[in-house]
Amino acid sequence: MRHAIQWLCSLVFIVQMYLMMAVLAVFFTPLAIVKRDYAFSAIHTYCRWVRWTAGWMVGLRTEIRGEVPMDEVVIASKHQSFLDIIMITSAVPRPKFIMKKQLKWAPILGYYALRIGCVPVDRGKRGAAIKQMLADVKSGTALPGQLIIFPQGTRVGAGETKPYKIGTGVLYRETGQPCVPASTNVGVFWKRHGIMRYPGLAVVEFHPRIEPGMELNEFMKRLEETVESGSNALMREAGLKVGE
Repeated sequence: MRHAIQWLCSLVFIVQMYLMMAVLAVFFTPLAIVKRDYAFSAIHTYCRWVRWTAGWMVGLRTEIRGEVPMDEVVIASKHQSFLDIIMITSAVPRPKFIMKKQLKWAPILGYYALRIGCVPVDRGKRGAAIKQMLADVKSGTALPGQLIIFPQGTRVGAGETKPYKIGTGVLYRETGQPCVPASTNVGVFWKRHGIMRYPGLAVVEFHPRIEPGMELNEFMKRLEETVESGSNALMREAGLKVGE
């Protein structure tokens, strides 16, 4: 019975989450067309709404740990579900992502993603996309902010493993920006697929930044060790046996 109630609450939560996306889009889009700052206001408002409603509707509280980066950095984060995107975006002032090219055609999401400076990537031509983004950064046409990238290239379920891709290291080296590793345990409570949202404490933790200048292989090793060990610790804190 308890499971059924939690599932029903999860369904209601998901429905209202997407309804609120539409409501905020109607309100903010005319403003965002005139001034880009309103696009960030819309996104921050929406992400904080999702975090707030998750807390009282399904018992899923959220917490940001560590020093939140406010300057131009590359954030290299573990990606387990939509919730870690929501949490990081709610915390940093000027978030932008390297995203799947197909998402730019998604209603509402696509417009706002492009408006805040997200970089659409063709999965089959990721190297070319990174080169274009680096060219934009060097020419000054890229919007300033916190570039969020998922080093494993996709969502990875809680307790699962996937290799880290070299693209994050290339961005770190070529942009000359600090990299902020980020760990999470959100996949324990908000799975990649399905309706159920489980109660508990979902955490995104920002780790101390890796300053520019590190050799590429050394950087990739340090990044993976930091993100994976931090995520494993958070997942164990949430009750999942990993990394043992």
